[in-house]
Amino acid sequence: MSRPVRGGGNDVEQVTPVVAGHGEGPVWCPAEQRLCWVDLLAGDLLSYDPVTGGIGRRHVADVLAALRPRAGGGLVAAVGRGFALLTDDTVELLPEVWSDPSVRMNDGGCDPLGRFWCGSMAYDAAPGRGALYRLDPDRSVHTVLTGVTVSNGLAWTRDGRTAYYVDSATRRVDAFCFDPTSGELADRRPVVTVPPEAGLPDGLCVDADGGIWVALWDGGAVRRYTPDGRLSAVVELPVARPTACTFGGPGYADLYVTTSRQGLPADDPAPAGALFRVRPGVTGFAPLPFAG
Repeated sequence: MSRPVRGGGNDVEQVTPVVAGHGEGPVWCPAEQRLCWVDLLAGDLLSYDPVTGGIGRRHVADVLAALRPRAGGGLVAAVGRGFALLTDDTVELLPEVWSDPSVRMNDGGCDPLGRFWCGSMAYDAAPGRGALYRLDPDRSVHTVLTGVTVSNGLAWTRDGRTAYYVDSATRRVDAFCFDPTSGELADRRPVVTVPPEAGLPDGLCVDADGGIWVALWDGGAVRRYTPDGRLSAVVELPVARPTACTFGGPGYADLYVTTSRQGLPADDPAPAGALFRVRPGVTGFAPLPFAG
């Protein structure tokens, strides 16, 4: 179990200026040794090189919600109403999954079988209008869950046998058993319930020891929970709306946190929309890539 981490002072480092209106979906890209994330509602792919400090920006689509590395190079992405495949200079949009313009993709991740999952939400967060979808390597799309409100963090443990999932409206982190042969999710059960005063659970990641790191929207923090739901660490941030987190850097020892400016006046001086980094004393592991 990691020791508690309290942000503030030099514990949490702001590594970029304010670069995103609604930063989301961070992932470490091992081939390029850089962090990628999205400015979701701008449809932009952002990247950060921790060696040079360089920041990249590339427009991809009207909405760019989530992304993961592809095993053969490039990225798989969730865009407004479906999926896309990216190389350094191309964007291949796959057929739309639905046509309703009031619903968009939101967050996702890859499973141990190389499939990309992403969930949706209504722009107004109306209850039950979202779903969780799975893009297989053959480019077929499957609906896995329906009746979701704000589909958010999704990540697998290092052994691939447990998946953690957030529908923010439930205020919970739920666990599923993952069958490594069939690829099915089963035995959904709540692991963590976040109290209202702590914010809403948003994006999440899992460390090499099995700890669950959850960004808390309107909670100004990222919390680590043990697999049995006990709070074991808190990283406090200088902004109210952290959105997601992931491990990266040498040895996957750095925890990166994306943040949002949504709801803030344009002249608000808070560094919301910047990328933050902390070294929490535990490590992560390489992201699972998309096999297609």
